[in-house]
Amino acid sequence: MTRYAVETFTPDEAVILRRYFTNLDLPVFALTNLPEVVKGALFARYSRSAKSLRRLFLDEFVGELDMTGDLTVDATMGLSRAEDLYKKVFFEYGDDSVAQLGGVHLACEQSSNLLTKILEWGRLMAYLEQSTRYIAYDTRLGNGRYRYYRDPDVLKSALGLRYVGDMDRMFDTYAELLPVMNAHYAKVHPQQAGDSDFVWRQAVRAKAFDALRGLLPAASLSNVGIYGTGQAYEQLLIRMHAHPLPEARDYAEMMLVELRKVIPSFLTRVDLPDRGRAWSTYLSNNRGAMDEIAHRLLGETEPSGRDAVTLVNWDPEGEDRMVASMLYPHTELPDDLIFDRVKQMSSAEKIDVVKAYVGDRTNRRHRPGRALETVWYRFDLLTDYGAFRDLQRHRMLSIEWQTLTPLHGYDVPEAITEAGAAVAFDESMERSAALHDALLDDFSNQAGYAVSLAYKVRYAMTLNARAAMQMLELRTERQGHPSYRKVCQDMHTLIADKAGHHAVAEMMRYVDHETYDLERLESERRAETKRAGV
Repeated sequence: MTRYAVETFTPDEAVILRRYFTNLDLPVFALTNLPEVVKGALFARYSRSAKSLRRLFLDEFVGELDMTGDLTVDATMGLSRAEDLYKKVFFEYGDDSVAQLGGVHLACEQSSNLLTKILEWGRLMAYLEQSTRYIAYDTRLGNGRYRYYRDPDVLKSALGLRYVGDMDRMFDTYAELLPVMNAHYAKVHPQQAGDSDFVWRQAVRAKAFDALRGLLPAASLSNVGIYGTGQAYEQLLIRMHAHPLPEARDYAEMMLVELRKVIPSFLTRVDLPDRGRAWSTYLSNNRGAMDEIAHRLLGETEPSGRDAVTLVNWDPEGEDRMVASMLYPHTELPDDLIFDRVKQMSSAEKIDVVKAYVGDRTNRRHRPGRALETVWYRFDLLTDYGAFRDLQRHRMLSIEWQTLTPLHGYDVPEAITEAGAAVAFDESMERSAALHDALLDDFSNQAGYAVSLAYKVRYAMTLNARAAMQMLELRTERQGHPSYRKVCQDMHTLIADKAGHHAVAEMMRYVDHETYDLERLESERRAETKRAGV
C-alpha cells in the first residue's frame, strides 16, 4: 500500500502543470513562474477548497492567466540561476541574512493533523491550512480511502488491520452523523426572510461541521500552504529531522527535494553531517534528555483539577511599565526615570496616556504600537485539540504543548445530544481511546494519530498584550468556532479581573463576549453581497 494518493492528469493538463509546479505526482511541490499575487490568491482559495492545489489551479485559475512566454518552461527541470553567487556568499562566508532574501511557496498536502502543527511551529513563515469548518470529511480520496494518514510501520505490524478498520469506522460515524446534524440545525435555525437558499445552507453546513469535527482523529489529512524564506525553511527542516514522529522526518526529506529545485543553495547545510545533521542530533538528544528527567522528577505527580483557562503568571506592574513605554519615544528622559514618574501618577493621568496612545480604534485592525509588548501573561490551557489547532497558529506568542492522548477526556457538544447522536459520538470516542492505547506500547509516537480532535490537550501560552489583542479580538469574532471563542473570552476576562489590568482589557474593545446561533450566517450574507457587487 502506498502512503499517498497520486493524482492523475490528462496529457494536456500535465503540459500546463509542468510550467508552474515542480512535480506532478508527490504531495509536496513548489510553485514557480507565477506572479506573487496569483500564488497568494491560489493559497487563499486553497484553504477553503477540498481540491488539491494543482487541480484547483487547473479548474479555477488557468483560464485567467496570460501564459504567453511560458510555453517552453518546465518547472520540474530545476533552476540554476545565481547558484555560484549564493554558494559563495551563503555557504562559504556563512552570511545567513542572504537566505532571508529568497522565498518559496510550498504546498504540503496529505499531512496529518499532528504534522500540520510541526509544520506551523516557526514564527517567520506564512501558513494557510485547510479548514475542517469548510471541508466535509465524508468523501474519499481518488484511491477510495478516507482521508487519514497511514503510517507504514503501523500498517506492517500486527495492528495494521485494526488501525485501518477503526479509523474507517470513525470516519463512517462522521459521515453518518453529517446529514443528522444538518437536519438538526436546519430545524433549529429555519431560513430567514431575505436569506438565499445558498447563504442559509452554507451557514447550516458550517455549523454541522463545527459540531462534528471532534470526531475526526488527529490522523485526518490536511493541506497546508506555506510561504517562507530559505532561512526559515532551513530551520524548519532541521527541526523536522530531529522530531520523533516518523511522518515528520519522512516529509522533511520530500520537502528538501522539492525546495532544492528552486532554492538549492539556501539549503546546502541542512543534511551535511557537521552542519544541519549535527544540529538535528543536538535537538533530538535534548528532547530525549528532557523526557527522561521529566519522567524521573514529575512522573508520580497527579494533575489537579483545573479550569479550561488559567492565568498562571503576569507582571503586577505591567500596566505602569506599559504607560512608561508609551511615553518613552516622546521624551528625552531615561526609561527608569519615566517608570518612577508613572508610578506616582494618578489613575486618571495614566488613563489619559493610554487613551492618547490607543486613539480612535474604528476597527480591530487598528492596533496600537509596541508599548503593549511590555505587558505579558502566561496561561495554562486545557481545551479540545480542535481549539488548540486554531490558536497554535498565532505566531507572535510562545507556546508549548503536551502529547495528545485521551487522558484528559472530552466534552460532547450540546447540539449532538439534542440531535440524538450522543451515543454514536461516545462510541467513536471510545474506539479512538482504545486504538490509542493499543498502539501506545509499540508505537508511542504514532499513537496520537488515533486520538479524536474532541479530546483535550494541555498547552501553555506566553504572550504580550499586543499579541493578545490581535488573537483575542480575531478569535472572538462572531464567525469563530464556539470552542476557541470561549477560550479567548475567558483569557480576556482573566486579564481584567485576575491580573487587574483593566486598562489593557479595555483597549481590546473588539473582543466579543456574545454568543450566537449560526456563527457563519452574517459572514455568508456579506460574501453574497460582495458577489452581487452591491
